[in-house]
Amino acid sequence: MDRLNEFRIYYNHTIHPELMRMERKRKNLLWLLFISIFILTGIIFLEFYIDVFLVTLLMMIPLALYIAFLFYQIRNFAITFKPRVVNLILDFIAEGNFKYDPNKSLTVKDFKNSRIFSSDAPSFSGEDHISGQIGEIEFEMSEIEVREFSKVRNRLNYVFKGVFLKADFSGKSRGAIYVLPEEFQQYLTRSIKQFTREGAIPIELGSEIFEEAFMVYATRDAHVYQLLSLEVQQILVDYRRKMDKEIYISFINEQMYVAVTEPRDLLEPYIFQSNVNFELVRGFYEDLQLLFSIIEEFDLHH
Repeated sequence: MDRLNEFRIYYNHTIHPELMRMERKRKNLLWLLFISIFILTGIIFLEFYIDVFLVTLLMMIPLALYIAFLFYQIRNFAITFKPRVVNLILDFIAEGNFKYDPNKSLTVKDFKNSRIFSSDAPSFSGEDHISGQIGEIEFEMSEIEVREFSKVRNRLNYVFKGVFLKADFSGKSRGAIYVLPEEFQQYLTRSIKQFTREGAIPIELGSEIFEEAFMVYATRDAHVYQLLSLEVQQILVDYRRKMDKEIYISFINEQMYVAVTEPRDLLEPYIFQSNVNFELVRGFYEDLQLLFSIIEEFDLHH
């Protein structure tokens, strides 16, 4: 059975019931909030009618405190929604072998060490840290957002926003390899200049389909054809076609880094509309599955 079909069945049996439970909580909180705001509005109009400020104030204080409590509950709903769903997805993928921490992240040092994006990352934030081991390869990943100051306008521009992964390739690689989207070559000139200064040269892998989507730079001592096998090339091309997201990869000695762009905040719940949506969960699952399938491929063949 196709893995996505298996996930759909798992979603129906395991994730959907949890989403429905959270949905009932969301609706109850919104219903109570709307009623409280309606009552608070009525009290304000009553104050204008009876013109006794002290009485109105005594009526408003407890209600205002209750509304503040409801907003706290809504915020609590938002920050607990994602961990519950992510842990269920990880249980399906790895049967509990991965660890998830919503408040932890990879570091700005990890981002710079990848050398993919030539930036000092003056504005860096991250969340949703996942770590574990696939075969012999240990990895960690998180969502990150990186910005830097524009040289033209007085604002911060995006350098990268998406999922970033770091994996330990001890004994499996050497040198440096960079895989970048061909379409964004004009925006990566600083990175490419940095690669060439370090001795990296353009590499052709012989696959026309792959080279239409990606460009590869590598140092002369790197095992390019072993690490970027035909299987890995096909995984990257298929995912890019299907999901319309850009993928960046670097191998720096014994470390691998993978960056997958994602403009949305993955699995951030809605407050004023339903979150019971397979596509909402599917997008996050497929991003994880891509990263894990790349690691699996390297572990199996290298």
